Amino acid sequence: MGNCVPVTPGIVETPGSLDMEGITGNFSSYYDDDTDSNDTLLDYDAAPCHNRFCPLFQRVAPPFLAATCAAAALATGALLVALARRPQAWRWPQSRALVAQLALGAALFAALLPALAAGVARGWHLGTGPCRLTYLLWHWSVFAQALLVASGCCGTAWARWDPRSRRLAVALWAAALLLATPAALVSGVAGDTACVRRSVDILAPVYLLHLALCLCLLLLLPAGLLLAALAAPRLRASWASGAGLAWLFLGLWGPYGAGLAGEFLLQAGLLEPTCGSFQHFDIALGLSEALGVLHCGLGPLALLLARSCRRDAGAAGGC
Repeated sequence: MGNCVPVTPGIVETPGSLDMEGITGNFSSYYDDDTDSNDTLLDYDAAPCHNRFCPLFQRVAPPFLAATCAAAALATGALLVALARRPQAWRWPQSRALVAQLALGAALFAALLPALAAGVARGWHLGTGPCRLTYLLWHWSVFAQALLVASGCCGTAWARWDPRSRRLAVALWAAALLLATPAALVSGVAGDTACVRRSVDILAPVYLLHLALCLCLLLLLPAGLLLAALAAPRLRASWASGAGLAWLFLGLWGPYGAGLAGEFLLQAGLLEPTCGSFQHFDIALGLSEALGVLHCGLGPLALLLARSCRRDAGAAGGC
């Protein structure tokens, strides 16, 4: 959720440099504790820039992640109880099988938040292996939910939990794990205290693959589904029955996908790399990722509300 690495954009763009992304955000800007002078300098190569976002991130990120984890645990628990007690209440396109998998994805994501909060507050002391595993699980859960939402909106595959739908579930989760692998390959521990994304070059093949996958699943996929729903009456009908609430996940992560595209343009020099542009970008990227993190709590809650809406629609004349 922010950019706070002690390197200049010029160094970031140079082969052999280190581009570090904190586990909850991309870190590319320079932060100096001395904020008494040179605050108006815009040339990163001429003098240090002072990013006021960094101390804010250090204060806000741990309690935000902890509170989100607690809310996600409550919402996911309530959703699982509802699934177990009233299985007949779940019908396509929000079938019981699909909702259970979305709840599993949200729970996996939320389970990582306490470690991330502790890492931001006290430093990452678990080593490179757990860092890369955390990155892998983080992206696996996000990508799996994106694929599940897309599959649920484009057909009746989840109408029944039969051998066909079980094979589809295995294929989607396996595909999401494969797509998340580049995220683990570009991660590591820097300075023995930060679990970060280590990229030797902004144009490194592994990093470009990771970026392309994030943009496809978080930005292009929602846009394509939205256009398809507007063009196809059958998909619009699924929105009317409550499936549109499952799209909340894609809507929350879409801005972060756009932020990743903006980061690439800045670091590749396609946009003017000034102190002001990087600091404003830090804030926008941090807020967009915080918005995405909220999905693990808001997603299960939205699915519960959709179920309640359908249950009460007959008596109340609609939701």
